[in-house]
Amino acid sequence: MNARIPAPVLDAPQVLREVSNAWDQDIVGQLSDYIAIPAKSPMFDAEWETHGHLERVVQNTAAWIEAQRVPGLRLEVVRLPGQTPVLFFEVDATRSTAQTVLMYGHLDKQPEFSGWRTDLGPWTPKYQDGLLFGRGGADDGYAAYAAIAAIQALKSQQQTHPRIVGLIETCEESGSPNLLQYIDTLGPRLGDVGLVVCLDSGAGNYDQLWLTNSLRGVAGGVLKVQILTEGVHSGDASGLVPSSFRIMRQLLDRLEDSATGRLLPAEFHCEIPSERLAQARATAAILGEAVYRYFPWAHYDCDGGKTFALPTTTDPLQGLLNRTWLPTLSVVGVDGFPDMKDAGNVLRPFTAFKLSLRLPPLVEAHSAVQQLKRLLEDNAPYQARVTFEPGGQATGWNAPASTAWFEKALDEASQTYFGAPCGYIGQGGTIPLMNMLSQGFPKAQMMVCGVLGPKSNAHGPNEFLHVPYAKKLTAAVAHVLAQCP
Repeated sequence: MNARIPAPVLDAPQVLREVSNAWDQDIVGQLSDYIAIPAKSPMFDAEWETHGHLERVVQNTAAWIEAQRVPGLRLEVVRLPGQTPVLFFEVDATRSTAQTVLMYGHLDKQPEFSGWRTDLGPWTPKYQDGLLFGRGGADDGYAAYAAIAAIQALKSQQQTHPRIVGLIETCEESGSPNLLQYIDTLGPRLGDVGLVVCLDSGAGNYDQLWLTNSLRGVAGGVLKVQILTEGVHSGDASGLVPSSFRIMRQLLDRLEDSATGRLLPAEFHCEIPSERLAQARATAAILGEAVYRYFPWAHYDCDGGKTFALPTTTDPLQGLLNRTWLPTLSVVGVDGFPDMKDAGNVLRPFTAFKLSLRLPPLVEAHSAVQQLKRLLEDNAPYQARVTFEPGGQATGWNAPASTAWFEKALDEASQTYFGAPCGYIGQGGTIPLMNMLSQGFPKAQMMVCGVLGPKSNAHGPNEFLHVPYAKKLTAAVAHVLAQCP
């Protein structure tokens, strides 16, 4: 960015009071209304346009932003044919600089999932003990509201700032397939982006500001093994007709060591940069066993003692690296299986798995998908009909080197509002926009952060937004915006 311009010191207690009041008096209510709307991403709602849920949350968010009357702000809902809409806002600069700050979030949601507590549900918001339960509040409906609250905190103290633009999309949970078209359309209006504030990530704990320094990529698709045209009596056919499930296991063994979970093809691995190793060591020292203990492990009584399921490793450093820099395979959906109550003695004609392969930040997703297809389809056992249909894919991201002003601003913000230094942590998930923006704006600083801390359980049951943390995060964002050259 340009030469450092000294900025007036913010009244930090006043900033925290203002953003806290905004959350308590308005934002929590707005997000409760948002949670009640099943605005599922197009991947999970093919009739999204007819249902109108995405349109409704966009209109509600736009109306709220306009009602804040932020000086110098202009807002527009941008639409491209056949694509989900994007909410775009601009706030004029009050400081002489050519640089632009881009603030990002999304309003689309993951589907319901099962396993919610009996008093909770994905579309029934509940605010309890500082936690706002329901689908999408933390991932990522809060982002637009927090961004505007942070800007308003600057305005109320007459703090100068660069030009700020906001990009709130509605297709992120589907892999952001529309985003490149929107970026191309909005490109001239984005300007020379020098800082990106992405509010769609997570936190290692709720005790300090966390900066995401890497994101894994993803390569997904449906692997189907078909051996028959219809189901047949298992007593008649088993032993002669091979099980489609057994063939499926053989195919997955080409990809993964089932004993350890290690991905076998070298192409799916990459070298971990030394800076990320050093940051992971520091984070492991901060979090310790919390790296793995916060997951909802299954447990049972054994001879009067409680036994818990175990993680792949109890070493905090290795645990961090496993979930951020190593490839891992998950089966996230199945087809070809009847419900238990309907399962008779039938040899099923096919087995299909929906696969999600998390890729290290430096592995290119398109190449990985092509490698997956070759690996799984070639030389099928018993000449079974094996197909792999690629689904969503996105290359991961490794943060650029931080400048001195950015590191200083992050640490000051964390110390001011949390009383602890800024932590650095990689995330196992994917935000497709970040790789796109790093390519488009290679010199931009990336403030990737969010409220998805321990047990917040994004995408799963009982998802919640930790409101006390969100208040401090909002204030920290205002602090960094004030320090931006």
